[in-house]
Amino acid sequence: MKTPNVPKVTTHVLNEMKVRGKKISMLTSYDYSMARIVDCAGIDVILVGDSASNVMAGHKTTLPVTLNEMIYHASSVTRGSERALVVVDLPFGTYQGNSRKALESAIRIMKESSADAVKLEGGGEIIESVIRILSAGIPVMGHLGLTPQSIHKFGTYRVRATEPEEAKKIIADAQLLADTGCFALVLEKIPAKLAEKITKSIKIPVIGIGAGNKVDGQVLVIHDMLGINQDFSPRFLRRYHNLHEEIKMAVEKYIRDVKNVDFPNENEQY
Repeated sequence: MKTPNVPKVTTHVLNEMKVRGKKISMLTSYDYSMARIVDCAGIDVILVGDSASNVMAGHKTTLPVTLNEMIYHASSVTRGSERALVVVDLPFGTYQGNSRKALESAIRIMKESSADAVKLEGGGEIIESVIRILSAGIPVMGHLGLTPQSIHKFGTYRVRATEPEEAKKIIADAQLLADTGCFALVLEKIPAKLAEKITKSIKIPVIGIGAGNKVDGQVLVIHDMLGINQDFSPRFLRRYHNLHEEIKMAVEKYIRDVKNVDFPNENEQY
């Protein structure tokens, strides 16, 4: 199964999409098979998210996933993607407070996985890392609002920037990231009006997750939108399928067929 003969999505293409008012579609993937399907469907951006820590490894937060694990997932995804721009999360502990380590981490991801870009959470507090990574010619996507790697700081996954001071900081951080050279920005779980204001005020594309429909595009975790993960039901999530139930029913039927000696039948053996 080959991707339709269409040009590769690049950071420049995303910028042109914002200029033309064309919405950007983005989903997570963590393995070759899923990336192949998502890429062939025509997705613009594939995010190899540190949410792999949750949906692939069963951790309660994104913090435990390692750089080596992210490179493994990213390598699988890039082998399955021909058209989409592949962005990889720098995991917790690989860039905060140490710009040299941030650059080394980003270089490893780009060299060992063949990804197109990296994503970092935070604004002014991680700007030195952003600058250092950009200086090496590596595209950076920013991430503001609810930043899951800082869950222990916030203590909750509630909506961010509902108070004026935090909203003011996010606006300033968004402008800082754009001015520094980030090619795009993710805004997670913030009021829709604030997200709209930021989207209109900066020149780079803004991708929302729980940030309303006035941004330049949307991203969801694929295990959530396909209904594989049943334990996560925020207001912003739309489930496009219930694969959890469909897969469970298929497995139950397989078990019955095996136990009833209905599988394999005469046409399924040599």
